[in-house]
Amino acid sequence: MLDVSGPRRASDQFLRIGRRPGNKGRRYPADPPRVEEIVAVMRQAGTRSHGLRLRGLITVMWRAGLRVSEALGLAESDLEANSGSVLVRRGKGGHRRVVGMDEWAWGQLRPWLAFRETLPVGPLFCVITGATRGRPWSSAQVRADLRRTAARAGVRRRFAPHQLRHAHAVEMAREGVPLNVIQRQLGHANLGVTSIYLQGIDSGEIVETVRTRRPPVIPAAAALRS
Repeated sequence: MLDVSGPRRASDQFLRIGRRPGNKGRRYPADPPRVEEIVAVMRQAGTRSHGLRLRGLITVMWRAGLRVSEALGLAESDLEANSGSVLVRRGKGGHRRVVGMDEWAWGQLRPWLAFRETLPVGPLFCVITGATRGRPWSSAQVRADLRRTAARAGVRRRFAPHQLRHAHAVEMAREGVPLNVIQRQLGHANLGVTSIYLQGIDSGEIVETVRTRRPPVIPAAAALRS
């Protein structure tokens, strides 16, 4: 088998036989990147073809809360800019759902959509050059591109596809979006899973919110009786 780095080395094959990857099943803490970090990575990606593709992918994972597999499974026909909706044909467990995406995100995605029209018909986010032009873009390559671009942008935290999904959930919670709406947007089977995504709200924010609550109010009649 060949990949972008050439033939697989014999030592690599030996290490992989019969052994689980070191990070298999590992759960990373919810540590979503800040808005300025995500924007910095998008700027670092640039405006050439490969940069437009990465910026477009970051946009749909961040602003629509899609999993990387869902984003890579999109077709151009799954987008409905007029209604602001994105059709996820096969989410986790094979479930189909429609999600929303804001107008700012559509504006960020349009340059890639225009370039995509010059490529062979296929998935929305595809290979741009070579013999496989127009074919599916691999999730492994997506993760590698995100890591490299984030490092060049000076982002010093883990920057993976799922972190963008975390950022989407946390931002919507901060904006006061009801939990059941966030659940439907993310395609979670139950609210318990959705609540995990909101652990990205730091304790300082929780303390400040509760500290500044209004004092309790009692009816005037009750106050007079006392």
